[in-house]
Amino acid sequence: MISIDMNSFSLGKLTCLLAMLHNDSWGKEVEDELKTRGYRYTIGKVGSMDIVKVVAAIETAAKSKHIIDEGHYREAHALYHATIEAIQGIGRGTIQFGEILRTVGLTFAIVRGTVDRPGHDGEWISVCVFGSIGAPKKGFEHDTLGFGYNHI
Repeated sequence: MISIDMNSFSLGKLTCLLAMLHNDSWGKEVEDELKTRGYRYTIGKVGSMDIVKVVAAIETAAKSKHIIDEGHYREAHALYHATIEAIQGIGRGTIQFGEILRTVGLTFAIVRGTVDRPGHDGEWISVCVFGSIGAPKKGFEHDTLGFGYNHI
């Protein structure tokens, strides 16, 4: 097995790795690094042809797992922007599913923590969505990945 020094990985990179590797043995290493840094995180799944359901699933997970405090506007606002940015990544800019008969099956990871880098210090939240997008017919989909990052 390859040895990887994850302590040099950014919050964003760890978020993407968590979404893609959570079911792999490396996923535990990613989670261990997140815990070591004191980051709050969660992983979830959503499948839909409706963007509202995708956004709602991510927001609900963030609230129920205490990644954000729903009583603080700026936290919900930061999550919203990170989520929309991630969804734009899978939708290739314009969100291309739903009304034009595209469906998604996604795993999402949400990570929140303090970043200590010049110009980026403070709390940040990142959202990564990984899975498939395509016509709502088995075998007509392909992999997709989107990422969003916002300060709190």
